[in-house]
Amino acid sequence: MTRVIAGPADLHAHSAVSDGTQSPRELVEEAARAGLGALALTDHDSVAGWEEASDAARETELTLIPGMEFSTRYGHRSVHLLAYLIDPANRSLVDETARIRESRLTRAERIVENLAADFDITWADVREQARDGATVGRPHIADALVARGIVADRTAAFDSILHPSRGYVFPHYAPDPLTAVALVRAAGGVPVLAHPATAGRSRMLTEGYVRELVDAGLFGLEIDHRENTAEGKRMLRLYAERYGLVATGSSDYHGAGKPNVLGENTTDPAVVRRIIAEADGWSPVRA
Repeated sequence: MTRVIAGPADLHAHSAVSDGTQSPRELVEEAARAGLGALALTDHDSVAGWEEASDAARETELTLIPGMEFSTRYGHRSVHLLAYLIDPANRSLVDETARIRESRLTRAERIVENLAADFDITWADVREQARDGATVGRPHIADALVARGIVADRTAAFDSILHPSRGYVFPHYAPDPLTAVALVRAAGGVPVLAHPATAGRSRMLTEGYVRELVDAGLFGLEIDHRENTAEGKRMLRLYAERYGLVATGSSDYHGAGKPNVLGENTTDPAVVRRIIAEADGWSPVRA
């Protein structure tokens, strides 16, 4: 029987395993202090923080939903998929996420080479910003630029030097969203599109493609997210109603890496229970 989740749920948060600034334990402890009833750990393309976060969750009243933010690409767009309660040993998923992480690392090294032609930054500077075993990516490059005094903070880095228009950065490998949804389902997980309306209706996935994702097993849409536009949220709620998708809300918390605050957007515990009931890969972690 699913234990009652006593409090709101934040279903999208990152630790230092990817581009957050807190260890998985620190993240869980902060979520518990914030009064959350449940937290999903969703590091980019990695489940490496699950064990540490699970140990911490067992010492609190918090329910931990182990998950991952799966990188995908649709044409020129980066599309992220939240994958909850997957089997972390599923071979197809393990192989695909390893390929993504390797591509992300190779890309990061090449980006730093590009930057080094114009700025005082080295690969060693970037490595200093990443926890051992973390998936190194653009946020760590941004942190290195901050540490070097080249920009004020991560936001300034992404708005200027690391903006695609400057020519230093380029995409890494990622599967298409349909493939990712199928992989998550095959691993017993529950797929939810992450912040799918950050630039309004003109940049959203088409309704026809959303319908294809639903047919492939998409379970929900992350609607209450600070980067979704008002118009985008309205369209997403229509899609959720039309196709029977759950609506989630979350902070997309990264610690000091972003201004997002734990619990600034949350998911109804009833929706969390539906996600748990839908999963067939892993179980939530409770005290």
